[in-house]
Amino acid sequence: MTLEETIGKITPLDKEAMKSAQERWNSIAKPLHSLGMLEELVIRIAGMTGSAAVDIGKKGLVAMCADNGVVAEGVTQCGQEITAVVAEEFLEGNSTACKMCQHCGADLIPVDVGMAVDTKVRTDLKVAYGTRNFAKEPAMTREQAVRSIEAGIHMAEELAAQGYRMLATGEMGIGNTTTSSAMASVFLEQAPEIMTGRGAGLTSQGLEKKIQTIKNSIELHRPDKEDPLDVLSKVGGFDIGGMAGVFLGGAALKLPVVMDGFISCVAALLAVRLCPAAADYIIASHVSKEPAARLILEALGKKALLHADMCLGEGTGAAAVFPVLDMAAMVYNTMSTFGDMQMESYQELK
Repeated sequence: MTLEETIGKITPLDKEAMKSAQERWNSIAKPLHSLGMLEELVIRIAGMTGSAAVDIGKKGLVAMCADNGVVAEGVTQCGQEITAVVAEEFLEGNSTACKMCQHCGADLIPVDVGMAVDTKVRTDLKVAYGTRNFAKEPAMTREQAVRSIEAGIHMAEELAAQGYRMLATGEMGIGNTTTSSAMASVFLEQAPEIMTGRGAGLTSQGLEKKIQTIKNSIELHRPDKEDPLDVLSKVGGFDIGGMAGVFLGGAALKLPVVMDGFISCVAALLAVRLCPAAADYIIASHVSKEPAARLILEALGKKALLHADMCLGEGTGAAAVFPVLDMAAMVYNTMSTFGDMQMESYQELK
């Protein structure tokens, strides 16, 4: 699907399916609403999929891998070559996110959407060999921005056809907290000082350089917050575009998509600015340690399940909530009802 076709297919949640799911929860032999957000999420998943028969058994974490030209400004602790190294670790099953996915029975699928070199990771959706240095010129063309989003849409389509019932977004790209902070600053009209953190690790001097680079780049390019593609093309990254495409594609295909942390949240914000209805299909996993994370979650109207001071990326926060969602679905699908146990049902207190 093209970006335009995808947006045209995104519809509101199925209220009848949600009503049926609420009735199922109310019939289960336990105090009403006592699983809190877990119940709410299962009900929302029913609305997303259009069925009260909630099945999230086959789960996939899509890790979008891309390089960022702004690394040339010295805004990172390590070099750009690390992107390719970690991306290949995804294939070998050796990264942190891989280990977490293995433990909870999910698949991690890496995609080269714009790394500076070719690796063993699939390259059929590659937009370019890294973005340009946005401290000096726009990160990408508008056409490349669309192509990066459509790469994510393609992945959602491909995985849906393979029977995946829930997706999650992850990434690998040295310098992508810089691109994310820049985009978040524009979208939320906040100063870079508020939206920028240390990423994978910077000294105070390094953090100041990162903030100033973002500030100067926004002043240079003047991205239009009302035009999401303009923001992505001027100060964004291919990985962010790719993850936004997974969110949009998932929504069009009625698949729930779990956000990871800060970078994934910026991609979700991009997706929602392109199509507000997509927000209903996005599940927040955790509150990243990055300073802008809470502000972005508030802008998206999302409550996160985990508050664990995580900031690793890769999709680790999303993987961490997969077992929680599995447990919620298991209780919903298998627990006895008041009728089964010949007990009087709980009543709503007024």
